[in-house]
Amino acid sequence: MQYPAGTRSPVSTADEQPQPLETESPQITRIVIAEDETLIRLDLKEMLEEEGYTVVGEAGDGATAVKLVEELKPDLAIFDVKMPVLDGLSAAEQIHQAHLAPVLMLTAFSQRELVERARDAGAMAYIVKPFSKSDLVPAIEMAVSRYAEMRALEGEIADLSQRLETRKLVDRAKSVLQTKFGLNEPAAFRWIQKTSMDRRMTMAAVAEAVIEEGEAQDRKKAAESSGE
Repeated sequence: MQYPAGTRSPVSTADEQPQPLETESPQITRIVIAEDETLIRLDLKEMLEEEGYTVVGEAGDGATAVKLVEELKPDLAIFDVKMPVLDGLSAAEQIHQAHLAPVLMLTAFSQRELVERARDAGAMAYIVKPFSKSDLVPAIEMAVSRYAEMRALEGEIADLSQRLETRKLVDRAKSVLQTKFGLNEPAAFRWIQKTSMDRRMTMAAVAEAVIEEGEAQDRKKAAESSGE
């Protein structure tokens, strides 16, 4: 079983050696964008193409955007929040309910209420306008990673309440892997998922083991500090 390099696995046997972790992000190339302001949409398309993505569809309203996603089946959809005919949040909700693609929201505001509405609608991430390529690419990677995580949990656990509890455990375990072992969020989830498959354990069990290991390290550190 692989574990972040330079650490020991909380679920490994004594004779197993830590191995380097593969950290490649899920590959995405095809994107549908929806933005009612033409200049912003053109700028967004240019940024995406400069980063190697292919914009396979463009829309100026939410209803057309949903149709494009249904027809083109892209790797990602990027929607502005405020659009005519059908707003971006409603469009994102339809995409989410149909499990068509991850959605990244564009918004001119970052109020907590709007962020929560976007999350409830099924958006995997959001970005505040005006934005640059340095903002856009990490947001894309986050949206795709969170969508893959959500689908993985859905595949493993049918019961919604149990899935929510597992999601909480996985989020805590990801935090431990990020803080103590230097992984980014997508890599932390991929490690949990791969370990689950390799060891034939549920992701919840792997997450609990990671959390326990993190707490054990904290206790050890506290004991060492108090003994100085």
